[in-house]
Amino acid sequence: MSDFVIPVWFEIGSFVVLSLILLFDLLLVVRRPHVPSPKESGLWVAFYVTLALIFAGLMFVVVGPQAGGEFVAGWLTEYSLSIDNLFVFVIIMAQFAVPKKMQQEVLMIGIILALLFRGIFILLGATLIENFSWIFYIFGLFLLITAAQQAFSGREDDEARENALIRFLRKRIAISDDYDGMKLRTTIDGKRFFTPLLIVLIAIGTTDVIFALDSIPAIFGITQSPFIVFTANVFALMGLRQLYFLLGHLVDKLEYLKYGIAFILAFIGVKLVFHALHENEVWFINGGEHVEWVPDIDTWTSLAVIIAAMAVSVAASLIKLRIENRYLPTALAAPTDDPEVQAAVDADAEHGDGATSAPAGASTTEGSGSSSRDT
Repeated sequence: MSDFVIPVWFEIGSFVVLSLILLFDLLLVVRRPHVPSPKESGLWVAFYVTLALIFAGLMFVVVGPQAGGEFVAGWLTEYSLSIDNLFVFVIIMAQFAVPKKMQQEVLMIGIILALLFRGIFILLGATLIENFSWIFYIFGLFLLITAAQQAFSGREDDEARENALIRFLRKRIAISDDYDGMKLRTTIDGKRFFTPLLIVLIAIGTTDVIFALDSIPAIFGITQSPFIVFTANVFALMGLRQLYFLLGHLVDKLEYLKYGIAFILAFIGVKLVFHALHENEVWFINGGEHVEWVPDIDTWTSLAVIIAAMAVSVAASLIKLRIENRYLPTALAAPTDDPEVQAAVDADAEHGDGATSAPAGASTTEGSGSSSRDT
């Protein structure tokens, strides 16, 4: 267990302030449903990040450096997993064609569900850790398996799961084709139907449970303080809604992010196994005695590894994206085997407008709505 004591007044005060902030955020969404601009989203994300750093500073001053370090490491770990969670939210919103004006409210419901599920798993995890030291072996093995899945499974797996969910639900309940605001039920020609919002909320809730199963063992590998575990999760989820509108279109382009997250999960998995060996009471391992020679990975080493993994994976993704964007015009200008496409590219180059015209007779899906059938 962590060798520091958090004052009761600090815990109660933190919960009160965090509850008020979340309540304010919820009321803001309910009273002003809109699509936030990049500037607005960026300011909110900066606000929540600053809030987390202020809280970390208070932890350093009030409780001590170890508690502050554990909070920062836990918060960064949960934040990286929340960004991965964000990508699945992007898939769900696109898959079910959720209207832009509804997305803020849907995301807020998803965040509240995430907090609820993570709170349940935190209580369960803390109880297991307190009573069964061998649970760290299970947590460590689970994170190592999750890291492998994260690194070697494609995003297509998430979409396949969502498609299976759609097929399962549509076979069993009557679901309308269109949304009716934030209503779960609607009436069409005198008949009652569920709206697609029901499937969206079920998909988001299922995603929240899956990510709670990943994130809670991960942060318990950094700290065994339930208070730090919960507050790190709250600060990681606050601002996720604004981050969705700020970076939602870029998340899928951070190609190497999943490898950074996989590395973090694998590292914490190894750390948990080492910790379990230090506290070993399992009779068939070292005769039930503690394994003293196994290295003990401290909080500051964990923090450095987490920051380095995230920085390298994001930087590598952005570098690759920049290289691809730099050479994309050259690739488009390269000769092709299709004479109509090449003629269109040559014509664009001659006019200097930078846009690629469609070949004669090809249909289009944008603009005035004309197509090859109109000619």
